[in-house]
Amino acid sequence: MINDKVRMYLLPPLINAAVRAGASIMNVYKNLDDYDISLKDDKTPITLADRLAHKTIREYLGPTRIPILSEEGREMLYDERRNWELYWLVDPLDGTVEFIKGNNEFTVNIALMENNVCMGAVIYVPYFEKLYIAGRDAGSYVKEHVAPDSGAEYTYDEIVTGWTRLPLECEAVRPHPRLRVAVSRSHQTPETAEHIARLRATHPDLEIVEQGSSYKFCLLAEGRVDYYVRTTHTYECRGADPRRGRRPDAHAARRRGAALQRKRPAQPVVRLPVEVLRDIKRLGRRSRRQFGYGRTPGR
Repeated sequence: MINDKVRMYLLPPLINAAVRAGASIMNVYKNLDDYDISLKDDKTPITLADRLAHKTIREYLGPTRIPILSEEGREMLYDERRNWELYWLVDPLDGTVEFIKGNNEFTVNIALMENNVCMGAVIYVPYFEKLYIAGRDAGSYVKEHVAPDSGAEYTYDEIVTGWTRLPLECEAVRPHPRLRVAVSRSHQTPETAEHIARLRATHPDLEIVEQGSSYKFCLLAEGRVDYYVRTTHTYECRGADPRRGRRPDAHAARRRGAALQRKRPAQPVVRLPVEVLRDIKRLGRRSRRQFGYGRTPGR
């Protein structure tokens, strides 16, 4: 089990990697002609921003010596990674379709996984400069006015100072007059419509909130929406929610609907104390045997 000491030292790299990746994304977002859009093998789009964000995260988190499983990294068979005890799970640009559409609804998702259980995660929304942070048994928080920064070096104290516990107090004390249901802006199916129709049978005045990327989960955490409908496949990089599979806390329990749940960056300077590295080595001994120290994780 990851101890508090390791958790404290790994939170800043987690945050700084996301904020730096956000800067890489926003540098591309400003220039439509530079998107360099192509299709991956699964027929989903990928852009220059996806590639740069992946590269930024890989280079920054590499010195932690924890392997990286990234949606935009090299294809990695399950048998190659099945025994990893500790790894970073990354979606460098979630909401590529929304990015291409220009509606600002895209995020950077990074989670620290231990034995396939999320121990801590961040969702960074670069356009809105909002940072959502959650830890298993530690709650979830939002930190606002965090601008994309290719040289981000937030310390632990700087991260926790001024963040706000979720759900937002204003949402927790004033229930919505009607059920608010979030749906994907780009991945709706006939089954989605059928599910909503069933909800309308008991909540005829429900409000539909269309939202792209993992930002919809942030709205759930804030308490701005009550329910999320997803009827299509999802993937590992979108399933690292430290609140999934847990009994709702007192704040969440009052919800009527439960959450169903190119500018090169500066040289990475992640430096972890020797004792923390020892703990990481102990936790990731199987991962290291498979991955090796002579390679950059996620390459």
